[in-house]
Amino acid sequence: MNKEKYIQKVEILNKWAHAYYAEDNPMASDEEYDKLYHEVLDFERENPNDISPLSPTLRVGGIVRDEFSKARHIKRMWSMEDVFSNSELEEWVKRVEKNAGMQEFFCEPKFDGASMNLIYENGKLVRAITRGDGVEGEEVTDNVKTIRSVPLEIAYDGLIEIRGEVLIKKDDFQSINEERLNDGEPLFANPRNAAAGSLRQLDSSITAKRKLVFYPWGLGENTLAQNSLFEKMSFVYSLGFLAPPYRQRCANIEAIEEFYQKLISKRETIEMMMDGMVVKVDDVNVSEELGYTVKYPRWMCAYKFPAVEKVTKINAITLQVGRTGVVTPVAEIEPVNIEGAMISRATLHNFDEIERKDIRINDSVIIIRSGDVIPKIIKVLEDRRDGTQLEVHRPTICPTCGSELLDEGTLIKCQNLDCPDRITNAIKYFASKGCMNIDGLGAKIVEQLVDEGKIAHILDLYALRYEDLEGLEGFKSKKINNILSSIEATKGATLHRVLNAIGMEHIGEVGAKALARKFGLGVVDATYEELISIEGFGEEMAASVLEFMRVNKDTLLKLFEIIAPTVEMLVEASDNPFKGKTVVITGTMSLSRDEVKVYLESLGAKVSSSVSKKTDFVIYGEEAGSKLDKARELGVATITEDEMRGMV
Repeated sequence: MNKEKYIQKVEILNKWAHAYYAEDNPMASDEEYDKLYHEVLDFERENPNDISPLSPTLRVGGIVRDEFSKARHIKRMWSMEDVFSNSELEEWVKRVEKNAGMQEFFCEPKFDGASMNLIYENGKLVRAITRGDGVEGEEVTDNVKTIRSVPLEIAYDGLIEIRGEVLIKKDDFQSINEERLNDGEPLFANPRNAAAGSLRQLDSSITAKRKLVFYPWGLGENTLAQNSLFEKMSFVYSLGFLAPPYRQRCANIEAIEEFYQKLISKRETIEMMMDGMVVKVDDVNVSEELGYTVKYPRWMCAYKFPAVEKVTKINAITLQVGRTGVVTPVAEIEPVNIEGAMISRATLHNFDEIERKDIRINDSVIIIRSGDVIPKIIKVLEDRRDGTQLEVHRPTICPTCGSELLDEGTLIKCQNLDCPDRITNAIKYFASKGCMNIDGLGAKIVEQLVDEGKIAHILDLYALRYEDLEGLEGFKSKKINNILSSIEATKGATLHRVLNAIGMEHIGEVGAKALARKFGLGVVDATYEELISIEGFGEEMAASVLEFMRVNKDTLLKLFEIIAPTVEMLVEASDNPFKGKTVVITGTMSLSRDEVKVYLESLGAKVSSSVSKKTDFVIYGEEAGSKLDKARELGVATITEDEMRGMV
């Protein structure tokens, strides 16, 4: 076989594979496929320098990595606001239409898997990144290339991010768990965990065996000209990606509800796990104008399916002390299977809820679980009580350190800053990847250092010396130096990372960024009125910040002194032609788009990703595409990078 024949056979195999995996419409028998596959494989063994990057033999994996590296998404991946009832959906729709007028909505199933971002450049798959924190995730390209429903090459020039969900079908999940049971391996809790675990295999050949599938649900960076999300996604499916079994445009809330009920009726027959339906504004220009809160896009929501209910029994109620000292009761229940997940614990939130529902140990109860929602008890079956039930009393002593608890009514708190649970959990969170990312300081190491008396507070991390760690079990010279270097590397970190890492209740990364930009290091003295004025902040978030600063102000100031965080405050821009204007950037410029965006935002501009009648300027560089054409078509002012700088 010569190279030309080899390439032809690769093309035939890929055509057959796509028909089998993506279209569920086999074009050849397994015997024919296997015969042609081995002919291709024989050629590649004899001619290793001529292997096509599109060869199906590359789908079996075999690349083994030491670890996964971090990679940034070009555009942020957002989470979604959840709605759980028709009335909540109606409120959401009214909110959209109040700001944008009557809209058409694009609805599709919400599959329960692991979110993935695929980056294609000039038609080639160049990178696959897990969602991570939405800004950056783990780069798992080698593993994703083993997924048969992910095209390695698409008919698209330029740069495009295709977002979607990596899933394991229900039947395949059962088969995987049966195999693991036979091999004496621990079972996966549910298909979503199995998919996420499969993606994080350091050996890509293991991923290849897991029968993962990829369903796209959205886009990040792209230059597609379609103004409708439905049409954009139709184009994506035409590139060779799997389309969902059902999707629909809905003109009003009645149509949305009708489609929602249809999906619920199909829930058992669809071969992927669904936990709801996604509702999005179909007009992408309107979506861009609606924008985002600190947590969610304003133009889409997840309409969750009704929770699954099961009856079980409460065996005990245990107490957990969180990193902020709040004592939370947890029901230890008879294990029960809900949608593939074995549930053995349920949240009770607080002791007021226990009293209100009259929950007792040994009670038979109904629990619910919907998607990611933590299982909770919704009803006590009092008619099943047999006299063995025990009342639950509000605790007065911390279960961990034995100190007296502060009872604030709804919340019961351990005020002892030296409480081991507070210390350990707070340091684990502070050092975690999503926070200060202290390499080598994982949960078990933190527990070991606390148990050994080496650290009793976050501040103690920065006082650690080589001799403090020398001689501890498992601590060799390289490991010690790695931990100390990683702690030192956190100095100078951005302020929002520090604020996120200290673990204020209700304040995540987005909220921390908003605080850092508004107050800088003055956040310790922020007032309630100032906090509540931040877009997306509610009373609960503001109160949480105030309470944290009241108790921990001195500690936080010491931490600021040690770390010397980089402050990125929003500064009121002086008057200039771009202040208060909506600007779109397109094409290649002297700086990266991110740098140009930051520069424009410093001038007070709002940088948008799509062109509409409300756009004030389109700034273009070399190889500008459809955005520039659309701007000229709409009569929007278009200027070059040099003209932009000249105007300022």
